Amino acid sequence: MSDFAKYLAEFFGTMILIWLGDGVVANVVLNKSKGQNSGWIVITAGWGFAVMVGAYTVGWLSGAHLNPAVTIGLATIGKFSWSLVPGYIIAQVLGAFVGAIIVYLMYIDHFAATEDPTAKLGTFATIPAIRNLGKNFITEAFGTAMLLIGILGITNSNNPIGGMGPLLVGLLVWAIGLSLGGPTGYAINPARDFGPRLAHAILPIPGKRDSDWGYGLIVPIFGPIVGGIIGAWIYQLIMSVH
Repeated sequence: MSDFAKYLAEFFGTMILIWLGDGVVANVVLNKSKGQNSGWIVITAGWGFAVMVGAYTVGWLSGAHLNPAVTIGLATIGKFSWSLVPGYIIAQVLGAFVGAIIVYLMYIDHFAATEDPTAKLGTFATIPAIRNLGKNFITEAFGTAMLLIGILGITNSNNPIGGMGPLLVGLLVWAIGLSLGGPTGYAINPARDFGPRLAHAILPIPGKRDSDWGYGLIVPIFGPIVGGIIGAWIYQLIMSVH
């Protein structure tokens, strides 16, 4: 399989991830949507299902990282080639950007009907519940560490899971959202935040606020990368003791 095919798969899979993931947020927070005010459990479930669908769709082609923190974490412990890392990350960010544009087009009337500019930004990107960059960074790092530990555990060859890997990873993301997502909205994925935040900055959304790059260029990008590396090494260390 060519490297380009893998990059295309990562683009398409991440596009699906954001199409469904940002889509569930739009459904819950935007005015006059059928799902308005249906709550955090709906959002976290929607994101878990989004990961599952994206992973099942392209996992057989690229491994369905759909997340630079996963790509870098796996490369750090020798489970992925560093030569493919730049192409994977570019494809993931572009896929996230396009997925966010699709959500905007589908909910365009609801964006116009929503007055709260922060709700509009929150449809695209993560916003901390209590803003404290240092603590928010740590939260994203810990959340992403849990993601890598869980992924490596689920996909361990000693687990007889058959074709259930994407389903179980989707449930893992749902669990992270339910348990750890409260402080920051659990980006745990630099592409998931940066691509849609860039779309928010560019799109002609009526009544929108700034895209909060002071937060977006630090916490949801570098927090997950650091956490992904730490999580991968923790799992590797545990397995080396076995």
